[in-house]
Amino acid sequence: MKRVIILAVVALIVVLMGAWIAVGHASNKGIEEPAFTIIKTGPLYEIRDYGPQIRAEVTIPGGYRETLYAGFRQIADYIFGNNTTRKEVAMTAPVLQEKSQPIAMTAPVLQEKAEKGNAFTVAFIMPREYSLESLPRPNNPAVRLRETPPMRYAVLRFSGYATEKRSKAKMALLLSALERDGIRPVSEPIVAQYNPPWTPPFMRRNEIQVAIP
Repeated sequence: MKRVIILAVVALIVVLMGAWIAVGHASNKGIEEPAFTIIKTGPLYEIRDYGPQIRAEVTIPGGYRETLYAGFRQIADYIFGNNTTRKEVAMTAPVLQEKSQPIAMTAPVLQEKAEKGNAFTVAFIMPREYSLESLPRPNNPAVRLRETPPMRYAVLRFSGYATEKRSKAKMALLLSALERDGIRPVSEPIVAQYNPPWTPPFMRRNEIQVAIP
């Protein structure tokens, strides 16, 4: 009897794990990602060229985690119809987080540290079908639309959850590798998260992106 119960529990775990993996595969199906050209691939990072991007962004006071969630909610509210035309804008990936210098961002959700206090800017990249003129205007005055120029990035990829501690360790690893290779960054590191929260950790795709000359 005990053996039957153990086998039943194992079978249930296998079924649940399979369902979790299936949901993880389906979560990003059909989600648009920014187009880029791979310039060079190395053992730790690759170099990519990205074209111009339009971003919806909002600056939120607070720490790494709470500003990401609060900013995500405000921009999601915008793309889900809280705008002048009540039109939904398709969700894209990744979500980027950037802790930047106290100047305007030039560098998918993003977090950028503000000049005073502890605050971050959170941003979504808008679908390529839109121009800055054709996007509906946000009803929330805190949400801004901005176009960024073409950029070249050094990119380090990792799986699991992009916690603040883990992301900082990956940033340090990438910056160290760039210094070793004689490449000087021109932006603060960006954390790019491609998956929704329910994606299994081993299936998650995260990146550290640093703009370079």
